[in-house]
Amino acid sequence: MNILVINAGSSSLKYQLLNPETQQVLAKGLCERIGIDGKFTYKPEGKQAVKEADVAMPTHNEAIKAVLDALVDKDNGVIGSMKEIDAVGHRVVHGGEKFAKSVLITGEVMAAIEECNPLAPLHNPANIIGIKACQALMPDTPMVAVFDTAFHQTMPAEAYMYALPYEYYEKDKVRRYGFHGTSHKYVTQQAAAMLGKPLEELKLISCHLGNGSSIAAVDGGKSVDTSMGFTPLAGLPMGTRCGDIDAGILQYLMNKYGMDIDKMLNVLNKKSGVEGLSCVSSDFRDLETAAEKGDQKAALAQKKFAYEVRKYVGAYAAAMGGVDAVIFTAGVGENDKTIRSMVCKGLEYMGLKVDEAANDVRGKETVISAADSKVKVLLIPTNEELMIAIDTAALAK
Repeated sequence: MNILVINAGSSSLKYQLLNPETQQVLAKGLCERIGIDGKFTYKPEGKQAVKEADVAMPTHNEAIKAVLDALVDKDNGVIGSMKEIDAVGHRVVHGGEKFAKSVLITGEVMAAIEECNPLAPLHNPANIIGIKACQALMPDTPMVAVFDTAFHQTMPAEAYMYALPYEYYEKDKVRRYGFHGTSHKYVTQQAAAMLGKPLEELKLISCHLGNGSSIAAVDGGKSVDTSMGFTPLAGLPMGTRCGDIDAGILQYLMNKYGMDIDKMLNVLNKKSGVEGLSCVSSDFRDLETAAEKGDQKAALAQKKFAYEVRKYVGAYAAAMGGVDAVIFTAGVGENDKTIRSMVCKGLEYMGLKVDEAANDVRGKETVISAADSKVKVLLIPTNEELMIAIDTAALAK
């Protein structure tokens, strides 16, 4: 089957056409600056990327049409007609408590996704726009929604509830949801294959570290806790997001500087994290370069990030009563050997040791723990698109 995977943002759209059975990627690319001036990138398998500037994309409809036209193009296309696209899988960030697994998209499902818009106002509306654009251009093709939150619906109440008045959960569904579920699900399945053990017998800690970062405790293949919360703002410090902080800080700063809640949230979401702490960048490569030149704030941002990751690893090992393997994935987790090493130093008490020679690697599925390490340390490049395609193909059949 050929599955088109769509990840729509407010002004961008990432896509891949792939066969989940063979794991072959036929083509992939990106539509950027939708509604502005339109930038289109298309990379067919085995060929140079086709980059086109100033493609008219006033809405997501034109972006989707540009993707479909490229896929069937007589020179650079990879399929003969749109009939060769068997189904479309859409990444949807928030499914609330309504969705514990991927689902075929119906009118009822769309209404339920829209009900979750207040829980992810920056993401869900854009995901819905992408779905509607595909439906308009491909009305007879099955569409599937794959939710970032679904994997974490197995968390027990003591993990997902906040110590707030219970009525806020009953009436407003205020609780921990967690995100990056598709990534955590993929890498934990891969970890079981690497370790040669059934997933049901393993206690795993998945560290999805990138511009957005989250950690998940996965016991027997099920998420039992995760660092992101009601929104993707909670947990670790990230590229520009603050992560966990004392909520009283908000009142203090808002009163002192005359900020309303929107301005305060803009600071927490877009001006904090390692960028705010370092005064350098949200990009960990820039932090490393600056730290090597003696920039103390950049070095502090690295140490703070690694420290918080290490704390979560220790906490989740305690929550599960042990751990068999720690997994590093996503942009920073896959490519930043310095951060991986900083995280693992201090975890020797758990029986975890990193082989620094093995850790000198980027973006490769491999074991980076020492031979005598009781807890394995794995580097596994994530593949959310493949996970979305697998779920989509199963439901489309």
